Amino acid sequence: MSRAFALLSLVLLFLTGAAQAALNVVATTTSMGMLARTVGGDRVAVTELAPPDRDAHTLQVRPSMMQALRKADLVVAVGAELEQGWLPAAVDGSANRRILPGGGYFEAAAAVSRIDVNPQADRSQGDVHPQGNPHIQLDPLRMAEAAQALALTLGKLDSAHAAEFQTRAAAFRQAVEAQMPRWRKLAAGSPGVLLYHKDGNYLLSRFGLPSLGYIEPLPGIPPGAAHLLKLVQQHRGKSGVILHTVYQGHGGIAQLAAQLGWKRTALPMDPPAGARQADYFRLMDQWLDAVTPGS
Repeated sequence: MSRAFALLSLVLLFLTGAAQAALNVVATTTSMGMLARTVGGDRVAVTELAPPDRDAHTLQVRPSMMQALRKADLVVAVGAELEQGWLPAAVDGSANRRILPGGGYFEAAAAVSRIDVNPQADRSQGDVHPQGNPHIQLDPLRMAEAAQALALTLGKLDSAHAAEFQTRAAAFRQAVEAQMPRWRKLAAGSPGVLLYHKDGNYLLSRFGLPSLGYIEPLPGIPPGAAHLLKLVQQHRGKSGVILHTVYQGHGGIAQLAAQLGWKRTALPMDPPAGARQADYFRLMDQWLDAVTPGS
């Protein structure tokens, strides 16, 4: 009887340990999901809310989101108001007090210095972010900083594995730094980049790529014929490339590229669903391969 009781105790102990092994993490984007997996390893189970082919500014709250958030121990968001239109409502709808700001809630953009900060910004200037540009995923060094901050947050939720999280974050930073010379070489010689939106600004800033402006007249405002004509007149006879995301499908982009004779590339803003470090590095390769006309 005592042996049976001991065996039952061991089984219960194992099941309890298995149940507590993973923190439930909800990431707003696949870039944030990649960070959570990279830092958390097998200590986290990650659910992603925004697929990589969708604009994370404009998601609609769905019951499946609230269901995932209801079970979450931690939300990993981009921040800087990128998800402002839907995430607060989804968190409120989940009725999960563990993930309110100040608890199990992490914003990657808050962990790094941001560009394009404009506290006086208002809606007359388009879809702007007063706290700064939120699209930090195209700067690998800022992503490495965010990983280190995320390790500290995970360590507070799971103190037994805090050192493990910090080790993984440090390894990610080392891997990023090892890639930087190759990425800088890919960026060298670019004549400049015309972006659709300011979502590529961190890439341009980090790798010293000339900015040739934006196809949007204002952030979030589609270009009209007059603005496209102005861009043609401004850049005719010059060299450059046009980069935009896969969900920025405005017909004027192809028209502009044809009139200028420039290479145009549509790129994912985030790595695939379920991404890990190698997938994120491939995303960086894609963007940097596209910044020169001959790539």
